[in-house]
This record gives sequence, structure tokens and C-alpha cells, in this order.
Amino acid sequence: MNALRTLGLSATTAAILVISSSAFAQAQAPAAGSCVPATRPQIAALFDRWNDSLRSLDADKVVANYAADGVLLATVSNKPRTTPAEIHDYFVKFLKSGPQGTIDQRVIKIGCNVAQDVGTYTFRFKDGQRVHARYTYVYEWVNGQWLIAHHHSSAMPEAVAQK
Repeated sequence: MNALRTLGLSATTAAILVISSSAFAQAQAPAAGSCVPATRPQIAALFDRWNDSLRSLDADKVVANYAADGVLLATVSNKPRTTPAEIHDYFVKFLKSGPQGTIDQRVIKIGCNVAQDVGTYTFRFKDGQRVHARYTYVYEWVNGQWLIAHHHSSAMPEAVAQK
């Protein structure tokens, strides 16, 4: 009780804070046993879904793959894209080059309502140029679908032999 007085809190205020904190924590964490089952092929197919949306050349279709609070750290932009509008702006410009990606190597890890797809890919562009890059996709299960929470892509720091 002395600690509450020191903080200037009444017992009622302290009780409300404890109850509110507990409710907030429960709202943020998935209920026990509510992990959505996922397989490596399902998570791998999420890249194909994203790549197909690139093929459409429609930035709205690409952005639909990202969570509302998703983050894009793109290969050809110095600016972190942290809102749907910023991600959209990036893809409006990027899609003009007609990109198509191919996975070269990957590691997939799956947790409770979260999955990671990490590896290397090659992008080919309509002008014939190729870019080899490293990537990380972190997916989260949101409102009944897997969405990109974090996407990082960076060009390879060393020369890569052409395939």
C-alpha cells in the first residue's frame, strides 16, 4: 500500500491498471492452441503469389500481399517503406521495369502464426538485366490470410556467376 501511495495511485486505480494490462496482453497474443497450421510448400507458395502480383504490373495487387503495418526494405531504394502508401509508391516505379523473380536458394522456418522465407533470388527485367539479391520475407497470419510483415531485399555484395 505504501508503494501505491508513493506512486500516487489509489488501490482502485492500481487494480484497473492490472486488469487493463492483462486484457491488453491477452488481446495481443493468440489464444492457446490457435496456431494456424502451415507447411513449407504453403509458405513457399506465398513467394509465387507475390511474384504473380508483380507479373500483373498492378501496384495495388502487389501491396495486397503486405500487412497494413508491413515494412519493405527494398533492393533499389534507400528509404524504408513502412506504410501501404509508401510500399505502393515503390512498386509503381519498380513495376515499370517488368521484374520477375526466381528463387535460387531458400530456408523456410515456421512458428505460431508467423513464418520466415529467407534466401537468395534472381530478378530478370524486361531490358534483359539480372539482379542477384538476398531476401527475407516474414509472414504473419492476419484476418485469415498470410501477409508480409517484413520484406528485406539487398543486392549481393559479391559477383555471382550467371546461370
